[in-house]
Amino acid sequence: MKQLSTGISIKRKKSNMRNYSITRNKGEMYHAKVTDSYGNNYDNYFESASDANDWIYYVWSKEDWFNSANSQELLGKAMQNCIEIDKENGRKPNLD
Repeated sequence: MKQLSTGISIKRKKSNMRNYSITRNKGEMYHAKVTDSYGNNYDNYFESASDANDWIYYVWSKEDWFNSANSQELLGKAMQNCIEIDKENGRKPNLD
């Protein structure tokens, strides 16, 4: 957490397109901002940092791919598509 001279505390994490921040001015509610994997931005206000943090994870948990995609299945399909593209272009398939 970073403490600014204005009295604002900021917690920030960035990962791929996902991003969030939780800020609070003295005497005010916590302001949470979150960006999902699709680049959609949301913001909300909370009484506690814990509630703000829970809401961020709630937003991320509602992303379609997060709930429904099997990562191994997606990886396998991506690799198969790469092989097919190589074959279509007259190349020997190579995943190195």
